[in-house]
Formats: sequence, C-alpha cells, structure tokens
Amino acid sequence: MSSTVAGASLDVPISSRNGARVSITIAVLLALGIGSYFWVDSRYPSLLKKLHSGTSIKTSGVLSFDAKMPVSSDMPLAVRIERTSVNWMWTNRIGMTFGLFFGAALLTLLPMLPRRRFQSVAANTALGVVGGVPLGVCANCVAPIGQSLFQGGASEATVIATMISSPMLNLVVLTMVFALFPPGVAVLRLIAPLVLVAMVPWLTRPEQSLPGVVCEVKRDGWLLPASDTFRQYLKNLARLAATTIPFMILAALLGAIVAELLPARVISGHVTVLGIVLIALIGTFLPVPMAFDVAAAFILMTRGVPLPYVVTLLCTLGAFSIYSVLIVGRAMSWRAAARVFGAAMVVGILVGVGTAVFQHAF
Repeated sequence: MSSTVAGASLDVPISSRNGARVSITIAVLLALGIGSYFWVDSRYPSLLKKLHSGTSIKTSGVLSFDAKMPVSSDMPLAVRIERTSVNWMWTNRIGMTFGLFFGAALLTLLPMLPRRRFQSVAANTALGVVGGVPLGVCANCVAPIGQSLFQGGASEATVIATMISSPMLNLVVLTMVFALFPPGVAVLRLIAPLVLVAMVPWLTRPEQSLPGVVCEVKRDGWLLPASDTFRQYLKNLARLAATTIPFMILAALLGAIVAELLPARVISGHVTVLGIVLIALIGTFLPVPMAFDVAAAFILMTRGVPLPYVVTLLCTLGAFSIYSVLIVGRAMSWRAAARVFGAAMVVGILVGVGTAVFQHAF
C-alpha cells in the first residue's frame, strides 16, 4: 500500500503505521550509524589533530593536506594540474564518501517524515545552521548532502544554511581561527558566515508547500519494510553517486587549473582593490578541504602576505566552491547557486577592503 507525503502531513492508514515506523527507525539508524562512524573515527580526530598542531600546521599542496603525488614548480603545467587534481580527490576521499553515504540516508529518511520544513524562512534557516554546524564537512563534501536534503523535501533555506554553516561555523575550526589569528581577524572570520546565513532569505526562493511524494509503506510485519528501506537506500546511493561524482572530477580539474595558473604576485606586494576582488573570486571558486582555509591563510600571513589579502582569503576560501555551484545549480537552481557564490565573494571583498581601510587609518 502507498501513501502520499504532502506539505506537513503524512496520511498513512492505521494498519500501515507499524511498517512506517520500522522504515523510519531503520533510516534513522542508518543515518546515525554512518554519521557517528565518520565523526568519531575520522572527522573530529582529524580536526582536533590540526587544532593541536597549532602554529606548525601545514599543507601538502595548493588544494590539499595530503599529497598522493608530488608536485613541483619545475614540472610541466599539464602534469601539475593532473597531480593537483589527484591530490585533491585523495584528500577529500573520506569526506566525499561520507557525503554520499550520509546523503543517501537522508534522502531515504526525509520522504518518510511528516514534516521537513517550516512556513518561516527564518526557522528553516535556523534548522540548517543547527544541522550544519556539527556536520564537520567542507563546502565540497557537504554538497551531496545538500542535494539530498533538497530532493528529500527540505527548503532551499535549510539547504543553503547547512552548506554554509558546515565548513564555516564548525566549532573546532573556529577554535583554530581564534588560536592562530589576531582577535580582530578571528572576529571577522566569525562574522562573515553569520552575515551569509543572515542573507539566506534573500538568496533563496520564497517558501513553498511540498509537492506530493509517494512513499511506499508495507502493511504488516517488519521484514518487508526493512528490506524495502535498505533497497531504497541503495537506489538513492547509486543515483546520488551518478549525479555528483562526475561533477567532483570536473571541480577537481577546474580547481587545479585555477590554483596552478594563479600568479604568486597576486597575493604579494601592494594591496589594491582589484587584488582583493581577484582573491575573493579565487577564494570562493577553489574547492578546498575542511579547515584548509585556516591553514592556508595562516601560512600566508606568517610569510608576510598583506593582511587584507589574508583576511579576504580566510573569509572566502571554504565558504563555497565551484563544486557547490555545480551541485546546487543542477539540483536546485543556477540562479540560487550564482547568488550564493556572489554573496560569499562580496562578503570577502567587504572584509578585505575594510581591513585595508582600517590599516590605512590606524
């Protein structure tokens, strides 16, 4: 028997409710199990290790913490791009795997729930922040999760707020920021994502009621609902992988091209408005792993790069990325993707110019 999920109600016959409970329970356990394994075994130990490394934090490439293949400036450009792409995918292999498996679990669970969004865009935004902060994944690995949220019935505001808050408002990453940078810079890094989150109602379309979604619920027992839930999960995982992995490879290639072609003089020498704009554009474009923005900006600061450039990069690198644009554009709308990208870039420009003005005045 089937039932229809529409708006905020789930009309399921009484005889089918036991099967629905079994399906929901299994989907919840799948999501919690995948999330707990990733957070406990990989993500938070890795973030805490970076936090404890303090001022000795380092990167192994222009886009990665881990270098599977060595890259040197004397190599041909094509070789550097190829190896940088491979290193990026290697660095993101665990986070991206989590994004796919966890996203498939959410896509399995959400259509079963009686309510997936609020009427208020502010409430939906807050829901995204509450869910995004502990996720602990970068702007790239959160993209499949964002796609799953949207396809599962979450509002655009929830999706974008989740994708912003996961890489930018994670508590361990913010602790790293306040430990490594001057207080004024750290405060700007905290304000930037808060401003982006506050802009979410203007970056997304007005809230709409959900269209009807068919949710198959078996009448009796637990075996059929359980097997159907696992089968649906595997289908969702396959579809999610098929629609996101090609874009991941494309994003790795595009990011490597931009990173390897970036002239060093852009982030050195005299500060200009054009330089800040260019750095904001590049920072918002590059698909970097979790906490890479903090590490890269700190390393540049210790090497004498002008502070306005450092702040601009710190507030844009990791906020969004070309991979996020590709996923949001395809799954949600290209207009929303462009708006978020533009907003992240503008916020970066403002903090960079503001830092330069403050330095000049004082």
